[in-house]
Amino acid sequence: MTQDQIILFALFIAVFGLLLWGRFRYDLVAFGALMLGVVLGVVPTEEAFSGFGHSATLIVALVLVVSAGLVRSGAVYLITRTLVDSSRALGTHIAIMGGVGGVLSAFMNNVAALALLMPVDIQTARKAGRAPGLSLMPLSFATILGGMATLIGTPPNIIIASIRAESLGESFSMFDFAPVGGITALVGLAFVALVGWRLIPTAAATVSDSAMDDAAYIAELTVPEDGAQIGMRLDDLDEEAEKADVVILGIVRSGERLKGKRRDMVIEAQDALVLQATPQALDEFRTALSLKFADPKRESYLLDNSDGVSKIEVVVPQDARIAGRSARAIGLNWRRRSILLGISRKGAGVSGQLRRETIRAGDILLLLVPEGEEAEVVEWLGCLPLAERGLSVTQDSKTWLAIGMFAAAVAAASLGLIYLPVALGLVVVGYVLTRIVPVTEVYTHIEWPVVVLLGSMIPLGAALESSGGTELIAGALVGLTEGMPPWAILTVLMVVTMSLSDVLNNTATAIVAAPVGIRMAQSLEVNPDPFLMAVAVAASCAFLTPIGHKNNTLILGPGGYKFGDYWRMGLPLEILVVAVSVPAILVFWPL
Repeated sequence: MTQDQIILFALFIAVFGLLLWGRFRYDLVAFGALMLGVVLGVVPTEEAFSGFGHSATLIVALVLVVSAGLVRSGAVYLITRTLVDSSRALGTHIAIMGGVGGVLSAFMNNVAALALLMPVDIQTARKAGRAPGLSLMPLSFATILGGMATLIGTPPNIIIASIRAESLGESFSMFDFAPVGGITALVGLAFVALVGWRLIPTAAATVSDSAMDDAAYIAELTVPEDGAQIGMRLDDLDEEAEKADVVILGIVRSGERLKGKRRDMVIEAQDALVLQATPQALDEFRTALSLKFADPKRESYLLDNSDGVSKIEVVVPQDARIAGRSARAIGLNWRRRSILLGISRKGAGVSGQLRRETIRAGDILLLLVPEGEEAEVVEWLGCLPLAERGLSVTQDSKTWLAIGMFAAAVAAASLGLIYLPVALGLVVVGYVLTRIVPVTEVYTHIEWPVVVLLGSMIPLGAALESSGGTELIAGALVGLTEGMPPWAILTVLMVVTMSLSDVLNNTATAIVAAPVGIRMAQSLEVNPDPFLMAVAVAASCAFLTPIGHKNNTLILGPGGYKFGDYWRMGLPLEILVVAVSVPAILVFWPL
């Protein structure tokens, strides 16, 4: 080995060791290794930051913003809210949620797909009286599997397509991964829904999901002048309320709370429905019934000349401006263009109209405020903000606009009419111009540690390849598999890659393994595409540990799992993935 190869192998071993240790954040480890590589002369200075402008890095960042836009527009609510039913058997629920998660993760970041569906799954578990640990792991695995079907579904596919473009002159297209990835995902989803969930340790079935609890608010939503609910009885809304996990408490009409809890009260225009719900459930109910935040005058104060709307939660201390007064008395709406949407109060109810209700110290308030003015409103009220819970307001009137722009971009990129990063960039611009994603939120939706990881690992991977390091690894694997049939060689490559992905970041694994696959193919004088497909599937399928994929990490706490719980369902699933994908690769991407 040359000196450069020794240094690079030492850097990669150090990176992998530190990632496995987990003491330091992966982006800092990768960036530190890049800087050390530049200082030691194994990474050219002019190439040190080339990874940050790499197409793979840009696509990952843009997909995260597009995913946020699809969520904010209500496009995902459109799918999920009609499919969730707590009365279904657990296996049926897992099959439906897994299918939805798989489809979503094929077209949006799979971490974002899980983060969106996880509260829905937990809510359904609560209604059904079962622990979320029974269904969260299947949902996580389903979103990982679904991401394999398209170019933008998972970062390893994006990286492998970019490496193919650099090494072979042409990238994979949007749906080149679908034959192998799609078939593998379907078989994997069937296993998860029929067998896999039965292998989850029983301990996970008894863990409380209190970590995911949100405050339940007494809130109001207004029936608009042209609302479909006009003339209906209050109990006609019970089905929609149950779907959204909302309790209807009564009606406020002309500023007065109607007496009694009669379910046969007829709804009129401008009635305010009094509800008890979490912020997420409230937003889902509002979206489903096209209700308004408040009467037209107050809502116009909020929405006019605004770049968007934010939900914030604040705690009222003793000396707050609003303590002992009402939102109406302090002029919250006309002074700060904000609306009191809900009150969470322990030990006492809210009997009157929200904006006239006297606020008490210790109350938690749910507020709608203009985008970008959150800190000013909180300071003016004299309240204390709660920890960020990622609340956002669904722009349900722009659902189809968001879907249309995204679908057009995917179609144009798939037909080769426009470069994929440019297509996604145009979607982001469109979402900002139409206020689907407020301009102040664009950068907050980008997962910067992933960007730094990619930007740092890509130059290191290129240096390893240019120094001949990947050729050495490929030669070792070819020597190990000498005399074996092609399917056995692909299987060995998949097992090695999958094992690395189970303990390391799947992005880092793909950066190292893809060039090795190309070198193995060149040594064997065969088509490199089957080897790249093998790496794509293997790098994505990390099911044995909670550290191999972010989705597995996300469910660790809410599901009540232990580190060693994952392999029980994950090991047979990984064996099944190899057994299905190797023949599929040989059929669709012959050697």
